[in-house]
Amino acid sequence: MIQITQTDPNVQIHLPNGITLTGPRGTKVGEFFAKVKDDFTAPIVAAIINNEIHELTYPITIESNCHPITMDTADGARIYRRSLVFLLEMVFAQLFPQGRLNIDHSVSSGGYYCEVTGHKPLSQRDLDALEERMKQLIEEDHLFERREVPIQDAIEYFAQRGYKDKLQLFKHRRKEYLTLYSLNGQMDYMHGYMVPSTGYLKWFGLKLVNGGFIMQFPRRHAPTRLEPLGNYPKLLKTFRQYGDWLETLHIDNVGALNDAILSGRADEIVLVSEALHEQHFSHIARQIAEKKSRIILLAGPSSSGKTTSSRRLAVQLLARGISPFPLELDNYFVDRDLTPLDEEGSPDFESIEALDLQRLTADIEKLLSGEKVKLPRYNFKSGRSEEGDVIQLKDGQPIILEGIHGMNPRLIPDLWAGTAFRIYVSALTQLNLDRHNRVSTTDTRLIRRIVRDARERGYSAQDTISRWESVRRGEKRHIFPYQENADVMFNSALVFELPALKSMAEPLLRQVPHHSPEYIEARRLLAFLEWFVSLDASLVPANSIVCEFMGGSSLKNFKIWRG
Repeated sequence: MIQITQTDPNVQIHLPNGITLTGPRGTKVGEFFAKVKDDFTAPIVAAIINNEIHELTYPITIESNCHPITMDTADGARIYRRSLVFLLEMVFAQLFPQGRLNIDHSVSSGGYYCEVTGHKPLSQRDLDALEERMKQLIEEDHLFERREVPIQDAIEYFAQRGYKDKLQLFKHRRKEYLTLYSLNGQMDYMHGYMVPSTGYLKWFGLKLVNGGFIMQFPRRHAPTRLEPLGNYPKLLKTFRQYGDWLETLHIDNVGALNDAILSGRADEIVLVSEALHEQHFSHIARQIAEKKSRIILLAGPSSSGKTTSSRRLAVQLLARGISPFPLELDNYFVDRDLTPLDEEGSPDFESIEALDLQRLTADIEKLLSGEKVKLPRYNFKSGRSEEGDVIQLKDGQPIILEGIHGMNPRLIPDLWAGTAFRIYVSALTQLNLDRHNRVSTTDTRLIRRIVRDARERGYSAQDTISRWESVRRGEKRHIFPYQENADVMFNSALVFELPALKSMAEPLLRQVPHHSPEYIEARRLLAFLEWFVSLDASLVPANSIVCEFMGGSSLKNFKIWRG
């Protein structure tokens, strides 16, 4: 029977574990979660409310399905790190008002490398003071105040403080407002959601490194513990090289990139970026020729541009009179019923045990000894290995082997390991939105993959996003631990690629249904792409790594003539 009643002063939220909580209408979602925080695997830093992400200060006014976002999830880790960066820069500005803090690139053990300009390099005493003040504010639990301000007011605020990078970014803002956060009277823009207060940021550390310092934070698998700092000299060198490339282009942030494109420099940016890539490929080919390497191993994470990189390298080798034989690692999969299983009992195709290493070893030894070898061919439909072509290499002809396990020392026989040349390829983006809002290398690769999967495989953006977490787990397990084994690292990132991919990626992301679990990630990527102006894709040369993803690559069907 329908009746007119007064509004209930209480409201319910329903949690994913089946628990329902009741409280006064308008209560912040974080206050609801406080009653059940011990039921979850890690500290709660935000919430998904009716499939929309919100901060813990969000008031619950209607009956809602609420899913806590914890620090051991991708969104939770991003929120924690972003909030920690905000605290760091607020304290830095207070202690070193003449200096400029730059959040540069990530480090594999969990952290960001930070550089200081406009001030002498920080001493250990300076860094200790910075860390001590941060810990004091965390202990005192100061609020991060969120406010929406008209874009013009934000521009005036940052102009008064001389923040050129933010002014360059905000002048391309299409929305009429900007969300700013403040702490003790100081404000900044942070791209994304934040924790409510400093008291959430208990786990961090500051370490002096290479003239700058690393701000450590927990990784997802251990959200309340810092890992020991690893040593990644080759990775750091590659990041530094990309920074040098950006200097050559006079582009140090997304606002500067947008300015350059809109001022008519798009063709220059594309051509110089591609020339820097070609120069690097030529340098690698020269190293291989000088070393007389018989095995060339090329590896990298998903959507790093390995296929195009291997073919552009082959072209450079051919120009030096060296004709590498491409040995396809995928043809060495074991029969599907012999594939090892992961923790969940599913076939683990990314494990090195999914390959017939014994046959691979035998074939490589015979090929390099000049013998004829009948290679396997893997039938992906039947899931079984079949007989392939009979091959015999010419005297001195090297093998180029591309695959995710290329840096793993178990892949090739010890007899040939010393003469192998290892190349690690990844899109190690270093162009940030501004000095305090960095661009994730993972986001660049995911956007590449969304565009390629839609064009080549018919996958929706929802399909690609749903698989991405599994792909990332495989990379962390089978690729990243071995990246420093490389003789050389190739950064496949191109400063213009997101403006080139933007017009293709955005329609795909907008098609992700609101009710789906992938909707939140699609929204996040759309918000990120909003900061870029579009670049005419016809300016991109056909042999560019970007064409591997957006289509039209002149290297797609490239094969080395075997003679």
